[in-house]
Amino acid sequence: FGLQYFLKRYMVGPVVTAEKIDQAEEYFKVHFSHPIWGYDPKLFNRAGWEHILRKHQGHLPVEIKAVPEGTVVPYKNVLFTMENTDDECFWLTNFLETLLVQ
Repeated sequence: FGLQYFLKRYMVGPVVTAEKIDQAEEYFKVHFSHPIWGYDPKLFNRAGWEHILRKHQGHLPVEIKAVPEGTVVPYKNVLFTMENTDDECFWLTNFLETLLVQ
């Protein structure tokens, strides 16, 4: 499956919920804790995700434009662009780009 499937499955609609924020924080605590120094709460941006939940009702504040799937594109051209629509979520585009460029 391609970009369109991923976008529709995971990024359309209200995808950020309080339950998912709690679940993600627990995941971070388990997987990013150091056996000696413990867990650094700065690793998980809870305030950022809660901002998205409050201000955008769980919708991701990004605009994505993409070449239609199956289009033959010459090299040195972009396949998609992603733009942040909320200055307070400056971190979100890098986070999502990591997921999308696989």
